[in-house]
Amino acid sequence: MTAEQRRRQRRQAEWLSIPLLLVVWTVAALLAQDETVPPPWIVVAEITDQLVRGNLLADFGATLTRVAIAFVIAMGLGSMIGALLGRFRRADGLFASWIVIGLNLPAIVVAIICYIWMGLTETALITAVVINKVPLVATTMREGVRNLSADYRELAAVYRMSVWRRLRLVEVPQLMPYLLTAARTGLSLIWKIVLVFEVLGSDGGVGFRIGIFFGFWDMAAILAYTLTFICVVFAVEYGAMRPLERRVLGWRPAQR
Repeated sequence: MTAEQRRRQRRQAEWLSIPLLLVVWTVAALLAQDETVPPPWIVVAEITDQLVRGNLLADFGATLTRVAIAFVIAMGLGSMIGALLGRFRRADGLFASWIVIGLNLPAIVVAIICYIWMGLTETALITAVVINKVPLVATTMREGVRNLSADYRELAAVYRMSVWRRLRLVEVPQLMPYLLTAARTGLSLIWKIVLVFEVLGSDGGVGFRIGIFFGFWDMAAILAYTLTFICVVFAVEYGAMRPLERRVLGWRPAQR
């Protein structure tokens, strides 16, 4: 089987994935015959109702703003810290334990501490998300810097490249797979953390609204928000992450 045939089979399987999930969901709802397992058409009707008469757009606007701010700050801080730890072994030895603590500290603990210290504010929520995300980015980027090719570095030295030119042509291209990995895993983590923190202490957002629906045992509304949330995640993945990955890593055989 040629590589093109394998790619075609994979694309076909991807297109069948969501319809298969809808079939499984529909069968489960019909078998359960319970309002806690609503079928897809009830959830779609609930989405329409929330769009017209509810707060769906406002809640998603609030959540996406928090996710975007936390993502940008965490990626910037984590990349800088990871680059420093990967470049300087003494700094890595000094702060390696901090990274381990940060990776294993429960997110819920960080959120509660931030809320106690800073109050139930946007700053506390975003700070808690950034604290949870930075160690993951730093760890990924540290490994990327450690794996930079010494041969390419020597080549850059032979050609007497400037710092900026060496970064742009030699080091950043090698770090891009690690950066994209950190972005994708970090984004998925931030989605989840923001929603949990919104349930804990917020006056708006997807997590806040799902918490209210939970109080009324309104499964159709919970699934309506969840389904909309999944659509947003798919839009980010297929509209931004994958095109960016193909553009940046198109030279790698695995991406072709």
